[in-house]
Amino acid sequence: MIVRPVLFPSLGVGGVSLLQGVALLPPLALSVFERGSGQVVLLAVALVTAVFWDLVFASVRKHRFYFHGITTAVIVAVLVPSALPWWQLALSLSLGCVLGEHIFGGRGFGFLSPAAICLSLLLLSFPQVQLEPLSQSVALATLPGVLLLLVTGLISGRVMLGALAVIGGLAFSANPEVDLIALVVPTLFGLVFLTCDPVSAASTKSGRWIYGLLAGLLISIFSKDVATITSAGIIFGSLTASVFAPLIDHLMVLAHAKRRQMRQRARQPNV
Repeated sequence: MIVRPVLFPSLGVGGVSLLQGVALLPPLALSVFERGSGQVVLLAVALVTAVFWDLVFASVRKHRFYFHGITTAVIVAVLVPSALPWWQLALSLSLGCVLGEHIFGGRGFGFLSPAAICLSLLLLSFPQVQLEPLSQSVALATLPGVLLLLVTGLISGRVMLGALAVIGGLAFSANPEVDLIALVVPTLFGLVFLTCDPVSAASTKSGRWIYGLLAGLLISIFSKDVATITSAGIIFGSLTASVFAPLIDHLMVLAHAKRRQMRQRARQPNV
């Protein structure tokens, strides 16, 4: 399924990447400012790697070239530590782009987030890698992008609210004195660009609530401590939830069809 913005459907698939790129600019700029030259090098490696695979598959399939990989590269570059060896980033991003996107036919045809696949493979392949938690300033810089993507309909508020409700509820039940604002704010970047990814999230209205609740539960479980949500928890929780998204949508469609069938039978006069 190719996702298009609700308010600007004429933008097409390229418009989705454009809107995501605009939303990513503030947190990216602040992340580079805070972390310095090391982050610039990793950003350059990520961009070259992602664009390279976009060019390769566009050439092999004789399709029009799109810069879809840039958004994947930026998401990954913001989340990885500045001391990460460049070859580890290039390897994991290559696998993420190919396995999560290109083997399915490109952006919008797969069901997993290539950024989530890249980051999960990075953490599984190199256990010594420790993701740095995003600062409050980077998280707050994500807010303009959140509003942009919500207004254009590119991400679902149901998914975000469902995930936040479970994360906040579990944290409060474990520790009633937990600072929910301090807990939630650093999760915004991962929730918006990994959990709410329009390609990997559920697409039915009721399914989005269920998907959001499931993602919030899995994020808390993978974070190990429900009162402290980690970047790794968001990555693995979002990736696992997206595996169930097609099944959730399928079940919601069946349930909707069953309800319509029952209403039609109720309206038929008894003979």
